[in-house]
Amino acid sequence: MYLFLAFLLVPIIEIALFIQVGGLIGLWPTLAIVVLTAFLGTAMVRTQGRMAMGQLQRAFSELDDPTEPLANGAMILLSGVLLMTPGFFTDAIGFALLVPGVRAAVFRYLKSRVTITQFQMGPSPQDGAARDPFGGDDIIDGEYSEVRTKPAQPSKWVEGPHQH
Repeated sequence: MYLFLAFLLVPIIEIALFIQVGGLIGLWPTLAIVVLTAFLGTAMVRTQGRMAMGQLQRAFSELDDPTEPLANGAMILLSGVLLMTPGFFTDAIGFALLVPGVRAAVFRYLKSRVTITQFQMGPSPQDGAARDPFGGDDIIDGEYSEVRTKPAQPSKWVEGPHQH
């Protein structure tokens, strides 16, 4: 139902804003603003997207929880779509999502509404790839080479059957 309302209300809001702004400043300045915000938004999305990818790569390399960098990346992607969509309302939401503080607030709100039951990085202990086929928990992978030496001479300190 919310999606239906969004698809119904957003175009109505955009049309009303186009009529109001166009009546106030004229047709050509209105169209120039729409085109300018698309170009400006694209440049901003590109730089913010690179930063989000860096945060995501850092989270993966440090084995941190990647939830927030992934959410930031998704919101930046959404802002790019909104900024490429002609209109003042979608541009306002798109530019708002490019502000890190706004993204953090949206993330906190969404995090409070979503429950994660399990998070895991790497193979689980239940996966066959992480278990020892002989029943142990540790698998030690190594290489060896056989070293041939002369047999050791018996020590003079130890009596053996051939030493008297």
